Amino acid sequence: MIVSIIIAAFSFALLLYWFRYSCILMLRNSSPETSTTAAVDSQFSCRQVKELLRGDAQLDSLERALERDYRLATYLIEHAAGLDLNSIEDRLLVLDYRIMQWYFRVTRSAAPQRARRALAEMADVVGVLAGRLDERAGLQSEA
Repeated sequence: MIVSIIIAAFSFALLLYWFRYSCILMLRNSSPETSTTAAVDSQFSCRQVKELLRGDAQLDSLERALERDYRLATYLIEHAAGLDLNSIEDRLLVLDYRIMQWYFRVTRSAAPQRARRALAEMADVVGVLAGRLDERAGLQSEA
C-alpha cells in the first residue's frame, strides 16, 4: 500500500516536471519574429506588459490587460474557421496560462517578484498564441 502511494506520488511529480519543462521549451523555442509582427503588437498588449514588468507598474492592471488578450486569443482560436490551432502544444500553453494565473493570484501580495515572473510567462503565452494566430491567418489569406 505504501509503495503504491510512493509510486503514484513520484509519477505525479514527474508529470508536473514534464509539463513545466514542456511549456518552458515551447515558449523558448517559439520564433521571436512570430510574436513581434505589427498586427500582434497593435491588437495585443503582451509586449507592453513585458516592458512594464521591468519597471514598477501596478501588477493588477497588467493582469487585467493580459486577461483581455487571453480571452481575445482563445475566442479567435475557438471561433475562427480554418485556423486549426487545437494542437496539444496550444492546449498545454492554455493550461500553462491558467496555472500561471492562479500562481499570480496566490503570490501577488506575498511574493511580488514571483508574481512578476508569472505575469511575464502569461505574457509570453499570449504572445505565442497570438503569433500563431497571425501566422496561420497569413497562411490562410495567401492560399
